Amino acid sequence: MESQSRTGRPVPQVLEFGLNAWVVDEQWRQYLHDPASVDQTWRDFFAAPASLPAQQVRTATGAGRDGRDDAAVRAVRVAALVHAYRVRGHLVADTDPLTQRSAAGCPELDLTAFGLDDEAGAEEFAVDGFAGHATMRLKDVLAALREFYCRTVGFEYMHIQDSRERRWIQQRAEGPQRRPDRAGQLQILYRLGAAEAFETFLQTKYVGHKRYSLEGGESAIVLLDALLRRAIKDGVREAVIGMAHRGRLNVLANIVGKSYAQLFHEFEDAVDIRSVQGSGDVKYHLGAAGTYRALDGGTIPVSVVANPSHLEIVGPVAQGVVRAKQDRAADHDGSFPVLPVLVHGDAAFAGQGVVAETLNMSQLPGYRTGGTVHVVVNNQLGFTTLPASGRSGTYATDVARMVEAPVFHVNGDDPEAVDRVARLAFDYRREFHKDVVIDLICYRRHGHSEVDDPSITQPLMYDRIDARASVRTLYADALVRRGDIGERQVDGARRNYQDHLERAFAETRALPAPAPAEDRPRTGAGAGQAPARRTPTAIDEATARQVIASQTGLPRGFTVHPRVLPQLRRRAETLDADRVDWATAETLAIGSLLLQGVPVRLAGQDSRRGTFGQRHAVLTDRRTGAEHTPLGSLGPHAAGFAPYDSMLSELAALAFEYGYAQARPDALVLWEAQFGDFANGAQTVVDEYIASSEQKWGQRSAVTLLLPHGLEGQGPDHSSARVERFLQLCAQDNMTVAAPSLPGNYFHLLRQQALDGRRPLVVLTPKSMLRSKAAVSALAEFTGGGFRPVLPDDTTDPARVTRVLLCSGKVCYDLDSHRHAAGSADTAIVRVERLYPFPDEELTAELARFPAAADVRWVQEEPENQGAWSFVAPRLHRLARRAVDYVGRPEAPAPAAGSARRHAVEQKTLVTSAFR
Repeated sequence: MESQSRTGRPVPQVLEFGLNAWVVDEQWRQYLHDPASVDQTWRDFFAAPASLPAQQVRTATGAGRDGRDDAAVRAVRVAALVHAYRVRGHLVADTDPLTQRSAAGCPELDLTAFGLDDEAGAEEFAVDGFAGHATMRLKDVLAALREFYCRTVGFEYMHIQDSRERRWIQQRAEGPQRRPDRAGQLQILYRLGAAEAFETFLQTKYVGHKRYSLEGGESAIVLLDALLRRAIKDGVREAVIGMAHRGRLNVLANIVGKSYAQLFHEFEDAVDIRSVQGSGDVKYHLGAAGTYRALDGGTIPVSVVANPSHLEIVGPVAQGVVRAKQDRAADHDGSFPVLPVLVHGDAAFAGQGVVAETLNMSQLPGYRTGGTVHVVVNNQLGFTTLPASGRSGTYATDVARMVEAPVFHVNGDDPEAVDRVARLAFDYRREFHKDVVIDLICYRRHGHSEVDDPSITQPLMYDRIDARASVRTLYADALVRRGDIGERQVDGARRNYQDHLERAFAETRALPAPAPAEDRPRTGAGAGQAPARRTPTAIDEATARQVIASQTGLPRGFTVHPRVLPQLRRRAETLDADRVDWATAETLAIGSLLLQGVPVRLAGQDSRRGTFGQRHAVLTDRRTGAEHTPLGSLGPHAAGFAPYDSMLSELAALAFEYGYAQARPDALVLWEAQFGDFANGAQTVVDEYIASSEQKWGQRSAVTLLLPHGLEGQGPDHSSARVERFLQLCAQDNMTVAAPSLPGNYFHLLRQQALDGRRPLVVLTPKSMLRSKAAVSALAEFTGGGFRPVLPDDTTDPARVTRVLLCSGKVCYDLDSHRHAAGSADTAIVRVERLYPFPDEELTAELARFPAAADVRWVQEEPENQGAWSFVAPRLHRLARRAVDYVGRPEAPAPAAGSARRHAVEQKTLVTSAFR
């Protein structure tokens, strides 16, 4: 039903009986998105060109057409005014402690833009529950809007599509905001005092030391304190924090509970260089685990993830740690019992692409952690770069809008507002299991580090900062001025904390210095020796057949794609034929581990099917689209198998798996690149975590990288996994790099990593070799033996050998084919299956079988400046005790030729030259 207004335009029924602001708000939003999505009555009201919302309403409701404004029309304008403040109020909110904003800075919030003016201030309008009222005077509506949306918190949430989420936030934003009680005020004051005293103490005692202080942003400690208190109250089991340098030491001391003596000890550089931690790292990169203790006595385990200088890379690592901890929880009730908190800098949050990658993970099945609370410590400056040169958007947090995360901008100099926003953010995460962002707008009292002078590049900003009292001082003065607390209590709290720090400092100085020692000697596999311990990796035939039976024992009525079913059947046939291929070997490895109680996680781009259509870890019903995971049906006592297709990312995706494997040493964690060279995009993870985390932080992760590798005429890309880059990073037994050429050896390698592995494993996996008739293994290779770092040549008579070809990877099959065709009985082909730790003993024993006069040559497909040659050459010279020649492509800047024809010519040339 509808009636006519005095302007002659139809009036929606809801307006006949009083304005329902929620309905107007929703209809207006839908109209802006798609006019056809709302009723014709609403379209008549909102029928104006899509430009400024306020002007639309003014035009659509007939302003200036007949000079008359009936009550319904004016009510719509007030509703539009409310909507505008919800959308744009944060633009004029008082969130910047260094600059005062005003509504004049946003003309779209001016009354005249809505056909309203101050003269109408006393007029009553139907507002249907806004601010708890059915009707309100215009001036009261405006005052309420400014109170809700323009004080020290700016709410940015109207970009969220889900109306339930928007209304949830509105209900909490649009209401009276009570100040904390006396206990709450003392809690805030104590945390501010602790944060400030810690920084002041370090600034006094360790002049000139870099520490990346939190001064200017001390409210971050209040924020984290409020989050964790809320988490304790809600029954969260644990919190994991990922953050870069700014404020890290303060967080370790005042949130994680790392002892002051230990922190000061690190400032004294009193480190025992014989420590198993290796060379270590600077203090503001280190992680820690401890217990947060609320002032009311509640506790929660909390940890900070170790992080290099590559800032935001810690985000996906921390997410992987959290997901692993949640997956290990005894009860999988969907409650997400571990709270992830990521603390960012404003410049890095806006500037680094890994932030967007990590945000994109937040709702994906293989990566979700139930929502992350992001805290942007917004110094309004990146090193010396102002926002105008560091981002294109209005806010540093604009990237979070891509996942429709609400953003709460809050003035860091209003710690009570910070406390409130932290609790709101936690509640939102608990309610919707989604990411939420707190933009803590503050400043940096010193330079990027304490030895830097920021006034050189930002003199005006630092004039304002130098003239500004600390947030603790401002808050203490406000409490005293309001009569909430006495000055003696304020000063007493600070003195007590200062005395505590002094005592810790004295204890640190009293600690004995570590005895001098030489650098840690090279030992174990780092000196060329493989680890001694070995768990048997062979399985019995019954286990093998049980695993393979899962591939064809499909649910009743399940229709497998006709191109896939023969592949599954062949897996059973290969056992009987004693010709087990690569995909079947991998299935046997994973399935047998599951039966032993070892969980397996596999993630990567298109990894469930496999890039080359070889794996089919998850089957899709051809008729219904339903999914079935064959290895998930091994029985109630088998461990869980979790295969996931990842988003199109390497950097964040691999970082996530590294973190996951770190927190789940009981599981085999596999990350597969679509092609091996895609790992290029994750080089930061390889350099900063995979290769060096144990050396720097004493932190282990047995993540396994599966990198398809082999030159097969596909061009420069998708040919090389860049093994040379991994080998360059190998030292002190930090990881394993292997290029197995037989399915049986790959099977034992995966099982060895799951059962014995404590460090990363890089596997150069095949492409064309996946379906090679030569690359097969007998069943006996699975039911006996183990991983062999060197595959000897058992087809030749050692006494007749005049030439030994050493190689790694699929080139061995090309060499063997040529040898067979040419009848070269004087040539032995030895495969080096593990490149690091280099198999000194095994290779020495193999070379000893051949005459000392035999030529030894290293053959590889890759160019001379790439591949394994530069790594193996000095080792081979030492072991062979003779010159070792190189056979392969000449040096080149690209990994492979772009022409398949040219590739074939090059390949034939290098193979034939190996036998000359």
